[in-house]
Amino acid sequence: MARFDVTDAEWALIEPHLPVAATGPLPRRVRDQFNGILWRFRTGSGWRDVPERYGPWSTLYSRFSGWAKAGVFQGLMDALIAEAAARGRVGLELVSVDSTIVRAHQESAGLAVAGETLDALEQALTEEKGAPLPEQPPVLRVMRRRSRPARTTRTRRRAGIVPPHGGAARPGPRLPGSAGPGAG
Repeated sequence: MARFDVTDAEWALIEPHLPVAATGPLPRRVRDQFNGILWRFRTGSGWRDVPERYGPWSTLYSRFSGWAKAGVFQGLMDALIAEAAARGRVGLELVSVDSTIVRAHQESAGLAVAGETLDALEQALTEEKGAPLPEQPPVLRVMRRRSRPARTTRTRRRAGIVPPHGGAARPGPRLPGSAGPGAG
């Protein structure tokens, strides 16, 4: 038995909930396959990386896929939680959420909903439930701004700066009383 394989006491609780056909694998192989499936999900590796001691990876995948489609894992969890409850050992330690890899886009922090859309959603919820929503604090509504025509920006002209090497500069502002271009 490897380090993290299911112990005999744990297997005694798990084995009755795993389907074994009359012509299926020997019970020893079912335990190996179950340990191989647990190894794969505990390590996060691919199916092809499961050690050979648990059996061929394709067999493990087929067994997992069949059990998952048949709801064996959900039934096993329900049975184990019921067993823990019967022993008086149900608690929050059964709930485990690993948030070390939960990522969200920066824009997922809030949802911008137009007021009309929010009203329609509230109305649909009220109709579905058959009663008006209870009084709640006002919801922050984000309205989509109507597009405005593009603004024309005014630019200030700087006083004429003569670039080096005698290049032509843009004309600067005229002072009052000065002659216009071409005056001489």
